[in-house]
Amino acid sequence: MQVSADQLPAQLKNGVRSLYVVHGNEPLLVQEAVDAIRAAARGQGFSERSSHTVTGVGFDWGTVLAATQSLSLFAEKQIVEIHIPSGKPGKDGSQALQQIAEASAGNDALLVVVTLPRLDKATKSSGWFVALEGHGVSVPVESVERQMLPRWIAARLRLQGQQVAAGAEGEHALRFFADRVEGNLLAAHQEIQKLGLLYPHGELSAEQIEAAVLNVARYDVFKLSEAVLAGQMERTQRMLDGLQAEGESEVLVHYTLAEDIRALKRVRDALDAGKPLPMALREQRVWGMRERLFERVVPRLTATSLNGLLHAAHVVDGIVKGIKVPDWPADSWQALHQLAFMLCRQAVVTQQAGRR
Repeated sequence: MQVSADQLPAQLKNGVRSLYVVHGNEPLLVQEAVDAIRAAARGQGFSERSSHTVTGVGFDWGTVLAATQSLSLFAEKQIVEIHIPSGKPGKDGSQALQQIAEASAGNDALLVVVTLPRLDKATKSSGWFVALEGHGVSVPVESVERQMLPRWIAARLRLQGQQVAAGAEGEHALRFFADRVEGNLLAAHQEIQKLGLLYPHGELSAEQIEAAVLNVARYDVFKLSEAVLAGQMERTQRMLDGLQAEGESEVLVHYTLAEDIRALKRVRDALDAGKPLPMALREQRVWGMRERLFERVVPRLTATSLNGLLHAAHVVDGIVKGIKVPDWPADSWQALHQLAFMLCRQAVVTQQAGRR
């Protein structure tokens, strides 16, 4: 059985099932889903909880199996939480999870909650995940796309009895808010809570939001990668400026851009060799949002454009190390801007071609 994170509260009102699998890459939304399950379980008499984090190959699955098979003398019902940060339980874990899934069926005294990152298609087809999903409730937690962030913020404000002004003023305030948090939902959540403490229920002005919301953007290289591959020129400019202002290493920024270019080339070469795109992406370990962006961009990239990008990445590598190159800026950050915009323009061209 599968329900979305938005549908989970309604499902829980109909009674807590004995097994839930929550999977996704957005920590705030995953935690909120788990919190909702815990709260509903407490309302149904689950008074004891144990938590197990799978740390690697040497993890002792016997302790998890023991926890699911024993009850405290002082508690009738218990919650057993299993966190698998890597999404890879290993051979022993695969067998243990299938045992746990089968044992959970019809067990009213036990609630098992398994949390995982976003999973690829192959993992979702594995025996252990099929068993979990077949015996329990699968809750895929989708990340909030950048363009949907203003709407997400508005919905969260409404939950605490606040809203922005109608029309252009409100839209501007929400865009301002979204720009400040740059996809960091946990930071957005904290800023929304702060607005609830600062101002009463009702309409918030743009001035109130701008005065209260901190610049909490996480200008990290992973978000830069997403902006560039999405062809978002203004956002790329803002993020590069932010990374420079925060003292980020030029070497790390270059490595991120160059690695994206190399990965695009490897996936394109695999496609040209006859491999299906999903297989090529999986072999290059391209997951999550990056996977969706590659799916849009790669099919329409040419060998000529990719070779040009590879050459540019090589040139900028030298500039970052202090080498002056004719027709290129001597300043490392200016050269990084130029490289990022070259890749950004290619992403824009390929996406426009795909819409024709």
